[in-house]
Amino acid sequence: MNKPFVFLLNQCPPAQQSARVDEGVKALEAMGGLISPLIASRVDYQEAARLGYGVSEVNPNGLAADEIEGVVAKPVVDRPDRERIVSRIERVGIACRGGDHRRQRALAKLLPYQRADFDGIFRALEGKPACIRLLDPPLHEFLPHTKEQQASLGHKLRIPAEEIERRVHELHEFNPMLGFRGCRLGVVFPEITEMQVRAIFEAAAAVEKSGIRTKPEIMVPLIAFKRELDLQTELVHRVAKEVMEATKQKFEYQVGTMIELPRAAIAADQIAETAQFFSFGTNDLTQTGLGMSRDDSGSFLPKYQELEITKDNPFASIDVAGVGKLVDIACQGGRATRPDIKLGICGEHGGDPASIKFFEKVGLAYVSCSPFRVPVARLAAAKAAVELGTSPKGGKKAKASKPAKSGKAAKSAKPAKAGKAKKGKGGKRK
Repeated sequence: MNKPFVFLLNQCPPAQQSARVDEGVKALEAMGGLISPLIASRVDYQEAARLGYGVSEVNPNGLAADEIEGVVAKPVVDRPDRERIVSRIERVGIACRGGDHRRQRALAKLLPYQRADFDGIFRALEGKPACIRLLDPPLHEFLPHTKEQQASLGHKLRIPAEEIERRVHELHEFNPMLGFRGCRLGVVFPEITEMQVRAIFEAAAAVEKSGIRTKPEIMVPLIAFKRELDLQTELVHRVAKEVMEATKQKFEYQVGTMIELPRAAIAADQIAETAQFFSFGTNDLTQTGLGMSRDDSGSFLPKYQELEITKDNPFASIDVAGVGKLVDIACQGGRATRPDIKLGICGEHGGDPASIKFFEKVGLAYVSCSPFRVPVARLAAAKAAVELGTSPKGGKKAKASKPAKSGKAAKSAKPAKAGKAKKGKGGKRK
């Protein structure tokens, strides 16, 4: 877990960016080089990736830039052409209740924008891994809900506003957090996943051809069943092969998943037969594990804390005894099947010192958090490393929980074929 870091600044004015860089450098200097886990901030667009790479050169370990690993990249539409891109996404949402031909046309118009996003990110990262989560939110979130917005979109698409209203109604869900989102979108409409991964791989091929290495990591969200991941992984491998053959350009990539449902955590040994890495989505894992809505818990959580039912807000600091147990079970299961599986977390818990200590204890390789939390996260990681004896300067290393002996192991040097795993020895944390 003793790795160098890269952190990225996100959505803040240049003056604040400069101040935040200074703050981060001072914090790193104060740490005296006690670095343990990799702290990666989520990337929202290309400019942030470039800025983050610049900051990464201020590395207390004194390592060269090309030794710095790991960035979680999730491009969003926040650029001058945002309106046009959002319009394309709205078209996809409308088309998903249309026909196959209509859906394909809408996705074909969105692909160039996605490809340009990934091209810029890969060039900015210059060979550093980019972990890209596939489309996760429910489709209705992309659609207009007021009469005025529906009329405006209808005018753009040259279809009656009544049809848009009908589509919005069809896509409406009573519990969207547990509804038609995550990998379910790609399973039901595989062309959505195909468009995204084709954009990723075409961008990777173009960047590789220019002499810059790329390391895309495709992260499939909201997996509950291994078969869901198998289907999406088979599609990813097929598109990767097609792009390599069409461009005559090879590139490395991995396919993994987010563990954010209790069933996925319990069945992690099976899922690891296909997944080359896990990223624990602790925000959703807390909601589904506790049966508690993060958005609605404010009405009773203060009383729960007053009565000592919960010591802390479980959405701010991980519930070690419950949700943490699910994380530990998944770590054990994943390592039992694939000893060298990369494990990390993506969520606001990644910026909480108490949670970071727990993640260090169970042997996660990195945490990903919001940019403003990075300095605190790094200091917390250093403190946890010293207390647990996992610091690079600290001699002995904390042992991860022993994995179960069941399951087959697989090496992750090459993209794994869905559903297959090679035998391997061990299961200890590296």
